[in-house]
Amino acid sequence: MAEDQERQPESLLPYDEWVQAAMRQVVTRALAHVAANGLPGEHHFYITFRTDHAGVAMPDWLRSQYPETMRIHLARNYADLRVDPAAAQFSVSLSFSGVASTLAVPLSSVVEFVDPFIGLALQFRAAEPAAAATEPVPDDAAAAPAEPQETPQVVSLDAFRRRTPPKP
Repeated sequence: MAEDQERQPESLLPYDEWVQAAMRQVVTRALAHVAANGLPGEHHFYITFRTDHAGVAMPDWLRSQYPETMRIHLARNYADLRVDPAAAQFSVSLSFSGVASTLAVPLSSVVEFVDPFIGLALQFRAAEPAAAATEPVPDDAAAAPAEPQETPQVVSLDAFRRRTPPKP
């Protein structure tokens, strides 16, 4: 009987999918706000995404250096940040070894979004790899990966779950 109380019933509602979609909406809104207003205060973002996800457009030399995932840093060193909520993607120009390159990133390819200034970290289920975009993007120069300054806290929803007290 104690085992039955400890086991959680399997949900017939797709809560996990809904939570993932809601968190992706947070990323969309944060990027749209920054595209319109710039980064406020000391905020900056680390965004990790699957480079092998369908729809990711990036220079071939960069994709060869990051065949599965890539982490970019949006601080003061980006240009032309655009967010398309209808297409569920963003694009941005970043400098890699002094050469500007544009990346187009579907939000479904994002596996982590971090704002270290406030310790926010959103992690997403890894999307299944699909045929990577073959759109030609100009080959530029070698890239150096962005390095985070500190490890932020991961937001856990466990603290907000309702727990029933054990029956005596």
